[in-house]
Amino acid sequence: MAKWSRRAFITAGVIASGAVVFGVAIRRGNPVDKVVSLAVGDDETLINVWLKIATDNSITVIVPHAEMGQGVHTTLAMMLADELDADWDTVQMLEAPAHEEYANYALKRGYSTGDIEFPAFLVDSVNGYFLNAAKESGTQITGGSTSVRYTGELAMRVAGASTKAVLLQAAADKWNVNRDSLRAEKSYIVHDASGRRARFADFSVEAANLSQPPAPVLKSHDQFTIMGTSVPRIDIPAKIDGSAKYGIDVVLPDMKYAAIKAAPVFGSKVADIDETSVQEMPGIHRIVNLDSAVAIVADGYWQAQQAMEQLDVKWTLSGNESIEQSDIAQQLAGALDAANANDAFEVDLEAGDVKGAFDAASKVVNAEYRVPYLAHATMEPMNCTAWIHEGRCELWLGTQNPLGFTLRIGKAIGMNPADVILHNQYLGGGFGRRSVSDFAEQAARIAVDVPYPVKLIWSREEDIRHDHYRQASISRFSAAVNAAGQPTAWQNQFVNKRVPAEAPHIPYAIDNQLIQFTNSGVHVPWGFWRSVDHSLHTFFTESFIDELAVAAGSDPLEFRRELLVDKPGFMSVLERVAEESEWGTPLPENCGRGIAICRCFGTTVAQVVEVEIDNGTIRVKRVVCVVDASFTIHPDGMRAQMESGIIYGLTAALYGDISIHQGAVMQSNFHDYQILRMSDAPKIETHIINGGGRFGGAGEAGTPAIAPALTNAIFNASGLRIRELPIKHVDFSQQGPEMQGVT
Repeated sequence: MAKWSRRAFITAGVIASGAVVFGVAIRRGNPVDKVVSLAVGDDETLINVWLKIATDNSITVIVPHAEMGQGVHTTLAMMLADELDADWDTVQMLEAPAHEEYANYALKRGYSTGDIEFPAFLVDSVNGYFLNAAKESGTQITGGSTSVRYTGELAMRVAGASTKAVLLQAAADKWNVNRDSLRAEKSYIVHDASGRRARFADFSVEAANLSQPPAPVLKSHDQFTIMGTSVPRIDIPAKIDGSAKYGIDVVLPDMKYAAIKAAPVFGSKVADIDETSVQEMPGIHRIVNLDSAVAIVADGYWQAQQAMEQLDVKWTLSGNESIEQSDIAQQLAGALDAANANDAFEVDLEAGDVKGAFDAASKVVNAEYRVPYLAHATMEPMNCTAWIHEGRCELWLGTQNPLGFTLRIGKAIGMNPADVILHNQYLGGGFGRRSVSDFAEQAARIAVDVPYPVKLIWSREEDIRHDHYRQASISRFSAAVNAAGQPTAWQNQFVNKRVPAEAPHIPYAIDNQLIQFTNSGVHVPWGFWRSVDHSLHTFFTESFIDELAVAAGSDPLEFRRELLVDKPGFMSVLERVAEESEWGTPLPENCGRGIAICRCFGTTVAQVVEVEIDNGTIRVKRVVCVVDASFTIHPDGMRAQMESGIIYGLTAALYGDISIHQGAVMQSNFHDYQILRMSDAPKIETHIINGGGRFGGAGEAGTPAIAPALTNAIFNASGLRIRELPIKHVDFSQQGPEMQGVT
């Protein structure tokens, strides 16, 4: 989705059209009356698509996001409940169904228009436009740290405040008093002058028939009573007692199981299947040719998987069989060389007079950085249960985009998406992987061939070898430095630009900048990976700024401070992390500190890492993290997300390496795609700043800074500068300043 400027938005005719399709409120005669049948039970009144009130005065918040451990079901419910002035103890949560009327217009609007403020009389039209756009694209996605920033801000808070407005009006009409004399308090309407007090439920039917304000006045941060507190998370009790249902937990009557094997080399297809190799094995029901993969359906998963290991499958040649990881690295480097030689770079950002600054430089500093492909390696491997019956395809799985999956699966099996019924479950990790529908499409295609429900489970080997990977990349830097050691120009050239667009950009006050890129296609499938391009560009840029500090003979934190003095948001985070990490205090021998800072997805994060290197072994001892998301809705949840992002990023920095041999992924399981274990995890301290402004995200923001903070700490401890990840390939027995520039 491209972001729009206000001018572009108006030019496109969206505002000029004035067509009110659908805002937040559900009104009589509105074509979305079918939502009532989707979300409302007995003794409940649907006030708007995100909220219903029961006769017992309980509130149910309908959340259009998947729960994958990030706590979004709780956080978004808090945002609505706070604006509603609801009693949190009576608030429940229902995940929105995968239905087009629950397409996430707020996410689509927020991503596309950013901070544009629309006049109140246009909000319904704008929301209606983006609802239609979200329906067409199947947008119901959880990712990109958009939940709080967009759905929370533009849908949940608005729904809560609008509902409160009509409840107050309904009470005023019933009691024949001025609405301004009423207030809401813990799911009650209160009239102080008369002492009257009645439940929200007593006015819900009348309120549902009133027109809701599309742009109600929202609370200021100091008025929050629920937001900013660490209420018990909605999803935790079921996860503790084992009653939480993940996709892999689904069991249906007469269900069979399927194992799968995809073509080892991306782009290959099935050439031949010798079914005789498994015909005598017990419990085997069917072998299904899926073109680029083969599935075996059996009574149990173990039977299916054992048969799959015996099945003789021949694959077509794709032309990629001779590709090695070194070939890909050479291709990416060659693309940069060719773009340089032919002046063929695309300009990402240009400011000032870069050539003039280099011509006048006292010194030029150069560096090149490289990162590998990375897999997602979610705890729960890909799985989906599918059942085609009575003209419908029912699916049970955990996905980051339920509605989008119904569109893609309908297309894959030639069925109307309206007849694809998706039951979303808890996700055992997502990180972007469960936004790709390949595994669900496979399950649905298998179900076409059988008369019973079938649960497809990917083995861990399949999961690692057929992921959609974070890209490998190379980034080259040159900086012009004056006599005082300060950078006067910044030039960066990298290969393969993805998203977010701003990921390669730096916050530092360097007047002359030229950031360029070129693209070079590879046969390895790409996918969204936690923090997307920030995961690699923050390693690149924060490593290079550290190198400039060293070249200037400056303390890395002080060097950053001087270049961020006009960025108060960055400065507050930087100052706090210096204080909490006790930056500058002596460390034991063979220990070091490193720092990195990043602003992404509306949130600023600084991290300081302490490492110890002993006999060639590195140990990450401590991570101090300071985060400013403008306002933290759920402090405990924010700390958990920072810890999660740090562990995820540390795993990638220390061990993450997907490599290609003869066109296929070499790694297969956790023995050769290592994950950070609890025994090796550092002490993590998270400190929260509420700096004000628009809400930022949490799920992505903890990951990007950890890799450069770690490698900068390693340099501080050893004099060894790491410019290529993962760190496991570095020989720490070769310590000393002479080892600078290890790649």
